[in-house]
Amino acid sequence: MGRALRTDVGGYVYHVLNRANARSTIFRTKADYELFEKVLEEAKELIGMRILAYCIMPNHWHLVLYPKSDGDLSKFVNWLTLTHTQRWHAAHNTIGHGHLYQGRYKSFLCEDDVHFIHLVRYVERNALRANLAPRAEDWRWGSAWRRINGTAKQKELLGSWPVHMPQRYVELLNHPQSEEEVNAMRRAVTRGNPYGSDEWIERMIKKFRLETTVRSRGRPRKGS
Repeated sequence: MGRALRTDVGGYVYHVLNRANARSTIFRTKADYELFEKVLEEAKELIGMRILAYCIMPNHWHLVLYPKSDGDLSKFVNWLTLTHTQRWHAAHNTIGHGHLYQGRYKSFLCEDDVHFIHLVRYVERNALRANLAPRAEDWRWGSAWRRINGTAKQKELLGSWPVHMPQRYVELLNHPQSEEEVNAMRRAVTRGNPYGSDEWIERMIKKFRLETTVRSRGRPRKGS
């Protein structure tokens, strides 16, 4: 089976993620997390990427990105993963010991409406769901902490959202998402679907000719 088609156009929101090879733990210490955030900051400046949210977990990470121009997404993520891999191996004295990541990153379009809020909550709640922090904004290695507790300099990493942030967002962030909402997000990740309303998904399928990557895998039925 060939590789799935990948959209890489500016002006759209993307959910991007990658996992460690064999799901091993690659973020063990404070230094490991700081190393990735440093590379993330450099990649932002190099490409001019808008980073809207992120969460670094022990064996994977999630990013919500908003590229300005066509081709920026792949340039950004490829530079990020390659540079992080090189510096991680150098820091751990494991140069030449194999792949750090399991393979190509995954990326999915997201509609810039309420589905965007659902996506950001899903990403920023990762550590909370995994019982790594008592509240989402307490996880030091994510955008929720940086947005709420970070210094002015640290907050510069995060770009403006394409939709208005809900009032009392922090309270909403720490409120559990519905099972339906979480399952819909996970189906998008597993099946490679754009994430949004049915009508918007159909437009994206037609606009970017995604039939071979979405329809062939089966669209989830309503209520599934």
